[in-house]
Amino acid sequence: MNKLFLLNQRVFMTTPPSMISIARWRRASVSSISSSALNLEGGVSMVQGASRGIGLEFVKQLLEKDEKGHVIATCRNPDAATGLLYLKNKFSERLSIQQLDLTLESTIEASANSIRETFGSLNLLINASGILSIPDVLHPETTLSKVEKSSLLLAYEVNAVGPILVIKHMWPLLKVGGGSGTERDVAVVANLSARVGSIGDNRLGGWHSYRSSKTALNQLTKTVSVEFARRKDPIICILLHPGTVDTDLSRPFQRNVPEGKLFTKEFSVQKLLGIINNAKNHDNGKFFAWDGQEIPW
Repeated sequence: MNKLFLLNQRVFMTTPPSMISIARWRRASVSSISSSALNLEGGVSMVQGASRGIGLEFVKQLLEKDEKGHVIATCRNPDAATGLLYLKNKFSERLSIQQLDLTLESTIEASANSIRETFGSLNLLINASGILSIPDVLHPETTLSKVEKSSLLLAYEVNAVGPILVIKHMWPLLKVGGGSGTERDVAVVANLSARVGSIGDNRLGGWHSYRSSKTALNQLTKTVSVEFARRKDPIICILLHPGTVDTDLSRPFQRNVPEGKLFTKEFSVQKLLGIINNAKNHDNGKFFAWDGQEIPW
């Protein structure tokens, strides 16, 4: 209960920095980056929402499948992130763990400042966090009569607003990083969405908070991708549906999953990293399923 109380408390404590301070930070971040930061072999990847589930598996595979490159893993409570702490012991020189709470923009800004000072750039940003249910707080709605304002706002804040704020603050670092040090031509922002966020694919209804918050994430990501292209920034944004994965998020709802459609974290992340690593400029703003097929908006 204490954890849930803190989550609710943080929702009301959010205080975004002024637009003036953000503009100054962007100018300073670009001007202060050293030339060596642009040549970090293997690149610099950030996984937001990395304490467990798919996010933790992204960190693990990024570290294990490449002997080079740095990974920054963020979560709300690093001291309790046992999986990350295990990986830190194993990859002490290549893994950095930072505190970041999506409901507190000041922690997002602090993380960006820390990355700028240490690495100077980013080549990959994966927004992996998301909420579907919280006992006694948030439940997927099976009917309109169960929709509550508090559930809608919480789902939107974590699933849509938070990831876009992360992109906003990491934007200068991604712009400088591009594809430098990697086999890609551009930096990649990969937001974990869900097929239920597709309006065109919605045939069952229900799940109002989760479904609509993922739809909002899709639209926000698409809008950001258009701006990056218009500015000719070396960044592309893609949305990824991981399938139904055996994690804490999906576990209460696995009973009706068809045979063969419940994936392990290892399988899903392997597929998603394949999409990320092969992403090109023409993929900017697209919505992909785990198997590489595009999902209708």
